[in-house]
Amino acid sequence: MAQKQLTRQELNKLVWSACDTFRGAIDPSEYKNYILTMLFIKYLSDLKKDRMAELKERYDDDKERLARALARERFIIPDSVNFETLFARRDEDNIGELINKALMAIEDANKMKLDGVFRNIDFNSEAALGQTADRNRRLKQLLEDFADDRLDLRPSMIGNRDIIGDVYEHQIALFAADAGKKAGEFYTPAEVSTLLAKLVEAEPGDQICDPACGSGSLLIRVAKEIGGNDFFLACQESNGSTWALSRMNMFLHNMDSARIEWCDTINNPKLIKDDELMRFDVVV
Repeated sequence: MAQKQLTRQELNKLVWSACDTFRGAIDPSEYKNYILTMLFIKYLSDLKKDRMAELKERYDDDKERLARALARERFIIPDSVNFETLFARRDEDNIGELINKALMAIEDANKMKLDGVFRNIDFNSEAALGQTADRNRRLKQLLEDFADDRLDLRPSMIGNRDIIGDVYEHQIALFAADAGKKAGEFYTPAEVSTLLAKLVEAEPGDQICDPACGSGSLLIRVAKEIGGNDFFLACQESNGSTWALSRMNMFLHNMDSARIEWCDTINNPKLIKDDELMRFDVVV
């Protein structure tokens, strides 16, 4: 029997349940980074599985042509470090180190897009994840949660391309609710984002900037109000972990061309052109 497509609500529930491993032991403002990074890696691995199936059929399993095609994909995920490989090694004593190495390998294979995105996340951190036995247990459970057969993130299974991006944003909103006052560092409530996006009345062709973007959700909301792809997004974020979340958020919404700088907007702005601060049609 063919597996039925999951709804957005079902995906949200499955991903949120993966947080149970960390609740009570790690602050929500911290464990969100581990959950959302794993969600991103799981999606990239599942995306590759779909593309592999399509390309094998197209090239009649010609390995040379298949390799050339995969090298031109939007993201390159080496088989040695994909989610399935990590899951298969979940019982190893150094699983945190293995995940870190996998992230670095994925980053190296996608320098133009992912350079620096994983530098602020440490799956082998004793301070964040506990001593070796506790850390290994938590990471094993995290991998098993994301290996749930129902959590199939292949585009052929989840349908609408926007679903995975919406799920990612929904998780950020839930983490914000759990984090309380700390949430203001990385999240603008959806109701506020929607209102602002409508009020600024951005138009096709506009250059749009958020000088303190957090996870990037407000900027994405403004872009969605325009529709299509005729816009330029740019933003800055001073917190390294939050900057990484915003980069992944943009990719999951297929807004790969967004320029997101990790910097202090006041003291060290990096949205510079011809030695001057860049100018924008809309600033939120």
